[in-house]
Amino acid sequence: MDKIRVLIIDDVAETRENLRKLLSFEPDIDVIGAAGSGSEGIELAGEYEPNVVLMDINMPGMDGITATEKLLQTVPTAQVVMLSVQGETDYLRRAMLAGARDYLTKPASADELVNTIQRVFEMGKTQPAAAGAGKAEGTTGSSEEEQERRERAKTIVFFSPKGGTGCTTVAVNTAIALQEQAAEERRVALLDADLQFGDVGVMLNLRPDRSVADLADRIDELDRDLLSSVMTAHGSGIKVLLAPPRPEAAESLLSDSAKENGESAVAAVVDKMRDGFDVIVADTWSWMDDVTLTLFDRASLIVLVITPDIPAVKSARLFVELADKLDYAMENIALVVNGSGRKGSLQPGQIENAIMPVAMEIPFDERSALTAANRGVPVIMRERNRPISKGVLQLADMIRGRLMEKDEEDEATGQTEARGSRGAGLFRLKEAFDRG
Repeated sequence: MDKIRVLIIDDVAETRENLRKLLSFEPDIDVIGAAGSGSEGIELAGEYEPNVVLMDINMPGMDGITATEKLLQTVPTAQVVMLSVQGETDYLRRAMLAGARDYLTKPASADELVNTIQRVFEMGKTQPAAAGAGKAEGTTGSSEEEQERRERAKTIVFFSPKGGTGCTTVAVNTAIALQEQAAEERRVALLDADLQFGDVGVMLNLRPDRSVADLADRIDELDRDLLSSVMTAHGSGIKVLLAPPRPEAAESLLSDSAKENGESAVAAVVDKMRDGFDVIVADTWSWMDDVTLTLFDRASLIVLVITPDIPAVKSARLFVELADKLDYAMENIALVVNGSGRKGSLQPGQIENAIMPVAMEIPFDERSALTAANRGVPVIMRERNRPISKGVLQLADMIRGRLMEKDEEDEATGQTEARGSRGAGLFRLKEAFDRG
């Protein structure tokens, strides 16, 4: 097997040596050279033609952004991964526009670095060369292809009307499972829509250097490049849009000033994500408001997560009744029982009698779930053979099956999925309560 040829460009000698040593343990990676400046890196790239270039963004003389543009003119097939100690949106966006395929915040973990190199290398086999054309990841392809992707993109919303059901754990692991099953065929994004107290970053051990809050003041100029610049790459292959690092930062997303043409910031973000991703998995908080209703309106499937106990079942039943009043199709809601089989818990038949048919059961495995959460390594990546992991894989299979069925139905009827057609979330919610 041919090795991935990697070139390191960084003005700090210690950093170059650390990266070289780190990658020397990988059997499929060969560090072919290291440069201490942008100009030297361009010369080495022309000589060795690397597959992947690790480029420092802050260098004296020629910075990493300028070096990336010039390097890709010399070696258009190279895949540039930008390394930066900074997380400013504008800086990172410029890097992506220069042709960088991905970026990592220093210091990157070994797994994150290796997985990113392997991923962009595979991307380089299937995507056109950057050639300094200023296209960010996922922006290649004709307008017809982009339109087709937008129409086929599916949004999966994970929701629990009661806290403590493990909804975030299920959402995170399912997103990774969907990406694994899709391989290179589909791109999966994960959105942490619990804007005040989201835990997706903790579950994935990702630092919130960039979050959806960075988009609040720029909704009027939101495009795929800007969106890509604030998303974080995870070693599993998914891209993550994290919740704000502090609860008060969420206010900027919920205010009227964060609306464009009367549309909420969350609506604009999700719609733009559909342009670059085939599947968007959204994790939500445990109450009904404009954010959750916006996501429900755009959902191909609502995954209703509960635990097998009476309080969770009661809350889920109330949600299903309300969803019916809001005219959400019951066939687009999948009931998932997390922690099934726990001693003293309700049986599936009891739950179905109270709510609706159970689409999937995820076995109770508290130890594995807690260990994964505390270490920031999803259980599906850490203990794949555990019952909880197998349950998540089965859930991903079920979701894929439903999405395929929906695609076939859309093709048969000539329809595309409506987006945001209901609108006025809180007003609709009040109407539903009034009717009830």
